[in-house]
Amino acid sequence: MKVPIYILSGFLGAGKTTLLKNILEQEKSFNRNIAVLMNELGEVSIDSRSVDGDIPLKELLNGCVCCTIQGQLEAQLQELVQLHKLDAIYIETTGVAHPLEVVDACMSPILIEKLNVEAVITLIDANRWCDRKSLSPQLQSLLLQQVKYADVILINKIDEITEMLQGQLSYEIQQINSYGKLLLTRFAKVHLKDFQVNNTANRKIAEGYEATHVHHHLQLKTFVYNFTVPVNIDIFEDWIRNMPDTIYRIKGYIRFTHSDSLFLFQYSYGMPLYMKELIKITTNLVFIGENLPVEQIRQELQQLERESNSK
Repeated sequence: MKVPIYILSGFLGAGKTTLLKNILEQEKSFNRNIAVLMNELGEVSIDSRSVDGDIPLKELLNGCVCCTIQGQLEAQLQELVQLHKLDAIYIETTGVAHPLEVVDACMSPILIEKLNVEAVITLIDANRWCDRKSLSPQLQSLLLQQVKYADVILINKIDEITEMLQGQLSYEIQQINSYGKLLLTRFAKVHLKDFQVNNTANRKIAEGYEATHVHHHLQLKTFVYNFTVPVNIDIFEDWIRNMPDTIYRIKGYIRFTHSDSLFLFQYSYGMPLYMKELIKITTNLVFIGENLPVEQIRQELQQLERESNSK
């Protein structure tokens, strides 16, 4: 069974560390095996002291997992799943991390059979959201993206604003992301059942979980296709050219009929990239996109394999 990953997103000061502490207290009461990965832009971790010493903890410092230290994230995740039998991994991102990029960083083709991004949880500081127009255009855009790609959205610190303003903020957020589950919180207090399986170590499904599972209405989806044969590169590239704009990332390993080599394939913003690899690994592609047409992609790739095999 794959280990679920939960990504804690949100702008600086929104309450991510407080949320993490609340989550870990509940996880401890269920006797679940949890690991934490904390990302800091600086050279020193400040928030790691909030994690008990008996919880496996990895710290990624001096960079952001969504861009400069993606490779380190993959290595740390690989070490966590190899050394520990885990029920879940929580990643606390930096305040300026883009959730789509963090999801992309977690979806390594090497780890895809062991890990699954279960949910992106974004926290919003209620007052900060009201005053966001004072930020630079780039940061305003980041705040919107953190909301747009969330599965669960917490409007935090609601005790600092009026009930009328709470309603206004809720409406604004739902206009940006109608798929995400919206919660209003004080001190980032939530129940585990609000965004994940609330279960014991044997992972039995908790009563009522299916009704609240974020993937029933998940906007940002992932899909993995495992190849059974090498494919014709010309047919493959024709297929890539018709990729819809809602597919943001494709990455993985693939073999072509014209070569004995294994290729690392990456695709983003309409641009494909091929790199020869010497490692031996299952050939698969990981897709990340908005409302992915999973069955259509699967059928097209199956047809592509059949056509490649007949040439």
